[in-house]
Amino acid sequence: MNKTLLSLALLATVGTAQAAEVKFVTNAAYPPFEFVDENNEMQGFDLDLARALCDVAALQCSFHNQSFDSLIPSLKFRRYHAAIAAMDITPERAKQVDFSDIYYENSAVFVAPTGKFDGIDDLNDKTVGVQNGTSHQKYIQDKLESEGLEARPYQSVQDALLDMTNGRLNAVFADTAVVGEWLGKNDGYAVLGERITDDNYFGTGFGIAVTKGNQELLDKLNQGLSELKANGSYDRLYQKYFPQ
Repeated sequence: MNKTLLSLALLATVGTAQAAEVKFVTNAAYPPFEFVDENNEMQGFDLDLARALCDVAALQCSFHNQSFDSLIPSLKFRRYHAAIAAMDITPERAKQVDFSDIYYENSAVFVAPTGKFDGIDDLNDKTVGVQNGTSHQKYIQDKLESEGLEARPYQSVQDALLDMTNGRLNAVFADTAVVGEWLGKNDGYAVLGERITDDNYFGTGFGIAVTKGNQELLDKLNQGLSELKANGSYDRLYQKYFPQ
């Protein structure tokens, strides 16, 4: 190969490397963390945070939408590089994917019609809606099914909440922020009992899941998170979606 052709080949290789994109996947049915707006665009705290991370880390990123229970399998099969979807960092998940530093401290609550139940114990032998594949589903299966509480899985929390308003569910179990967002727009419902912060399910917080072993991307995301927190960008995003 002559020098001209070699130079062209090297330029093509460099251009391809620079253009390589980081493919993020999410489940855009979980406001305020991720949702699809009236223009069919994905929005939310997680999406804004991921876009800011891509900017500070100089990453070219694309964003894709699919069901929550398929996110980790998609990373394992390397269809995507990272998932940001209000995903709790749990020991079981950490065996399958790597996680970034925590970007949101989490807890979970039950929501039910106001005055229908006095406490969580009243849900024994009742049906509670959860999003399929989530820590909420596993928590009920591990901790409460033996007491007769049934977890009914849905593709999205919004579907479960809709079924509750139509009288087909006794309660819904979801993240505190998601329930708070919904309660602000729906009268006649309230949080039942105390917030649940079990480190094996919720208390650790949310992280960005990355294909196992992709340390380079993980380092860039963690460095980006540190920069966003240091320059105030993270706080501004937090206040936008979770005003005090």
